[in-house]
Amino acid sequence: MTIGWIEAAFLGLLQGLTEFLPISSSAHLRIAGEFLPAGADPGAAFTAITQIGTETAVLVYFWSDIMRIAKAWLGRNLRIGGGHDTADVRMGWLIIIGSLPIVILGLLFKDQIEHSLRNLYITATMLIVFGIIMGIADKVGQKRIRLEQLTWRDGILYGFAQAMALIPGVSRSGGTISAGLLLGYTREAAARYSFLLAVPAVFGSGFYQLVKSIGEDNPVGWGPTALATLIAFFVGYAVIVFFLRLVSTRSYMPFVYYRVALGALLFVLLGMGVINAGG
Repeated sequence: MTIGWIEAAFLGLLQGLTEFLPISSSAHLRIAGEFLPAGADPGAAFTAITQIGTETAVLVYFWSDIMRIAKAWLGRNLRIGGGHDTADVRMGWLIIIGSLPIVILGLLFKDQIEHSLRNLYITATMLIVFGIIMGIADKVGQKRIRLEQLTWRDGILYGFAQAMALIPGVSRSGGTISAGLLLGYTREAAARYSFLLAVPAVFGSGFYQLVKSIGEDNPVGWGPTALATLIAFFVGYAVIVFFLRLVSTRSYMPFVYYRVALGALLFVLLGMGVINAGG
């Protein structure tokens, strides 16, 4: 498979646009790959590496929050530096514990994630099913609990919801935000914790795939991969700013409609033989 510079730039743009919206970036990259000149899946490794770019945007945007939480956690647990704010120490533990499900399940089902679960019939189904779940969550969720009130139980449930995003079509932000809404959290609280919770998981996955690819023949090419990652960073940062402002005042229903429509279109294209299911 050969992906040129223009195709890589397009995929980086797509990654940045879709990573933080609850519409599944991995699904979009998987689908887009079928329409590139190479006509193939860019692969789980390429997707994970380009996510380093979008997750770096999270670090930049939430830098003060992340540093405050890290300083408090290190100060309390490892006696490094200062900072002993109980809420921040607890948030540090919640992010660590909430990240465990996706790490454990990602290692246990590594082969399926990289191959069989990338089947486009599965992707189309997940787009529709989890779109409907998100719509229900947005309608019935009480939206009254703030992020500072996050409990241990809810933090772990968020973690399992994030782990569902190992299947293309679910969406990391969509899964965690839906869980948050069903648990009664505000839209903004659900979105912010979703972003913070993703930092360890995405960086871990991205750097694992990066190191793994160094010893192998990168099918995409390091230059195009680096370009895609850089574009994903800049576009992703702009999307974070837009998305957090949007969810403060608007519902998630436009994303629900989009997911269901995209999933239905994907079924049509597969049924007509326009694209291959793969996996």
